[in-house]
Amino acid sequence: MLASRFTRQSPILRSRDPLSDDQIRAVAPSIYADAPHASRTERYTYIPTSTVLDSLRKEGFQPFMVTQTRVRDDGRRDFTKHMLRLRHASQINDTEANEIILLNSHDGTSSYQMLAGMFRFVCSNGLVCGDTVADVRVKHKGQIIDNVIEGAFDVLDGFGLVREVREEMKAISLKAEESNAFAKAALSLKYEPDDTKPAPITESQILAPRRNADTGADLWTTFNRVQENLVRGGLNARTTNGRRARTREVTGLDQSVKVNRALWLLADEMRKIKA
Repeated sequence: MLASRFTRQSPILRSRDPLSDDQIRAVAPSIYADAPHASRTERYTYIPTSTVLDSLRKEGFQPFMVTQTRVRDDGRRDFTKHMLRLRHASQINDTEANEIILLNSHDGTSSYQMLAGMFRFVCSNGLVCGDTVADVRVKHKGQIIDNVIEGAFDVLDGFGLVREVREEMKAISLKAEESNAFAKAALSLKYEPDDTKPAPITESQILAPRRNADTGADLWTTFNRVQENLVRGGLNARTTNGRRARTREVTGLDQSVKVNRALWLLADEMRKIKA
């Protein structure tokens, strides 16, 4: 599990261009903490995330998204958990970019963590890969920077497998009943419906394309339609008491990561069955 508690109220900044230090600091000052929180002991190896970020930049990684948790204790604001999404220059293309998601804190609530993500420029919506790419964790001990950079390249190397999986998904055509089964499973992942509390939307709604480019019947396109509709929300819905409503966008990052990874694993299992 990604150790995060990012809610919809958490400050967040996304950009199509690499973020500057000033932009990052305005949203997540904890990245630039000049010392660990007072609760840390001498055994805690402190290296600010900004130092790691500088090292990753030298290796060709650039940040495009940043956020940090909201805290009630102002004394922890400059040390709390934060997240960066970085892309490597060699991994950016016209339609999709592979990303490394970096999570850390300076108050002991998180180790350095990295996992793989994917960014679709067509809908500006980040996908998060499941267990196909390892979740790398580095404790606050020893040679942290070297270990984090090594972990970043380990995740980057894993994108070769992600590309293979993606191409296999694109080559798999789904029948209507298979698409409906995938959508039904996806609804269960997010809403956990039962006889007394059905899902507020239908399979056909989350299978509906939002643009002409997403009308294909292949597994990859189906997966992306379902993912975008569930995460971005805005669909006409019915509450349990019959009232009309609209589905909400998944803005909390911990929930977004959970939903994205579950959908990726679901699509990957479908790929294995159909292969």
